[in-house]
Amino acid sequence: MGSTQKNTISECIGNAENTVQIPDFAPNFEQCLLMTECQQDCWQNLFQEITVKLIETEKTLQTVQSQNHSLTERCYELEEQLAESQTAHHALMEASAAQARQFSEALKQLRQNQAQIVQTEKMSSLGQLVAGVAHEINNPVNFIYGNLSHATEYTQDLMNLLQLYQQYYPDPVADIQNAIETVDLPFLMDDLPKLLSSLKVGAERIQKIVLSLRSFSRMDEAEVKEVNIHEGLDSTLMILHNRLKAKCDRPAIEVIQDYGNIPLIECYAGQLNQVFMNLLSNAIDAVEDRYQSSILNGQSKDEQDLDLDQYIPEIRIQTLMTDSGRVQIAIADNGFGIPESVQQHLFDPFFTTKPVGKGTGLGLSISYQIITQTHRGQLHCISSPGNGAEFVIEIPVRSL
Repeated sequence: MGSTQKNTISECIGNAENTVQIPDFAPNFEQCLLMTECQQDCWQNLFQEITVKLIETEKTLQTVQSQNHSLTERCYELEEQLAESQTAHHALMEASAAQARQFSEALKQLRQNQAQIVQTEKMSSLGQLVAGVAHEINNPVNFIYGNLSHATEYTQDLMNLLQLYQQYYPDPVADIQNAIETVDLPFLMDDLPKLLSSLKVGAERIQKIVLSLRSFSRMDEAEVKEVNIHEGLDSTLMILHNRLKAKCDRPAIEVIQDYGNIPLIECYAGQLNQVFMNLLSNAIDAVEDRYQSSILNGQSKDEQDLDLDQYIPEIRIQTLMTDSGRVQIAIADNGFGIPESVQQHLFDPFFTTKPVGKGTGLGLSISYQIITQTHRGQLHCISSPGNGAEFVIEIPVRSL
């Protein structure tokens, strides 16, 4: 509608205000009869405009509804795509986690196998060396020990003969008397039996060491058999005797052997001796470290002497039968103890807290495999800082 027409409508409405009161809503039939022609035209035009607006609004509403329907469908599609993406993401994450676990397990198994191979080759070579040395030493020692009894008997016969000569010829010629004084015959006759006795003790000591070496290596006992655990522990202690005895910088390490009444057990004796060697060596290291720290911790001389007098390096070995019918071997020391953070990794391959060159990190890992896998037993550590450490082995009597 043009501006002229709008003005006309306004004028008509304005003129009609003096005659007819225009209501706020559409006029009824009676009001329409009272309207002038101009007013009727205005209302008709107004209705037409409203109708057009309503039609346009309806079309717009239909368009909006159509667009809203499209947007709703698009939202549904996006939600489905998002759900699919989330499902795929979760599946990918689970697959990645599974692969990571598999990789971790494979790496752990690889390290265990590597440690097992290294330690097996090491112990095999050591066992062959020990068995060979024991065999080579055993033959001449047996020869010496076997002849010592005859040498003692012959020496005693000669001494009896000399005593008879002295009894029947108390005044020998000058040359014999000079020779007696030169060799100090009384001292010689008194000391020679002692010398032979000490030789016998030394030979017996070597025989025990050879027996311990052969018992420890067990090269001739690769298969499972019934063994006495106490013999294996004693053999290991015999081999470690040099580390247990007193030294210039520390007193002797006291070993308390609290052996219970346990039966013979079926096991790989050589492998169990290897475990005993690892645990006892670690216990010796622990008590030595604690003793040395009392010297190097910056205390005064009087405080050091007091601490050293109060601290006695000690290792306790206890064996017993548990209520469940298993054999328990406990090896405890009174060193510093092991922190909890370290205990979580004690049996991991290549994990060590010792300085470079002193520890490989294989001893406890191999010991754990020997006890838990080979002998179907248990090996665990009980320790708290300042109270030492105790390693407890439990194996069945008939485990294999």
